[in-house]
Amino acid sequence: MNADVNALTERVIGCVYAVSNGLGAGFLESVYENALALELAAAGICFQRQKSLRVYYAGEVVGQFAVDLLVEDCVLVELKAVRALLPEHQAQLINYLKAARLSVGLLVNFGTPKAQIKRMVHQL
Repeated sequence: MNADVNALTERVIGCVYAVSNGLGAGFLESVYENALALELAAAGICFQRQKSLRVYYAGEVVGQFAVDLLVEDCVLVELKAVRALLPEHQAQLINYLKAARLSVGLLVNFGTPKAQIKRMVHQL
């Protein structure tokens, strides 16, 4: 893993905690996405919201999905606002990383008093 990606994920995590401390738990995922977008922009971090990506199977496009945030074209951020992160949330992020051909993702849950963050790595 390259040091730049590690430093970037640490900066994103700092933004996540700022949002969590500012809003607390109890809002819809979209509220946290909006707030995190403001924090990332204020931190000078480039990102895209609801970035549409294609899913390939056997070399053919079989669908598409939208990632919550794609940060600096190298870190995928999947947001949740649930009681607890479940194995299926982690599987979703891994599948998104595979489809996006990216190696690092952050699974973020704002549904608890302190944000839960799981940094996941997929070997390309």
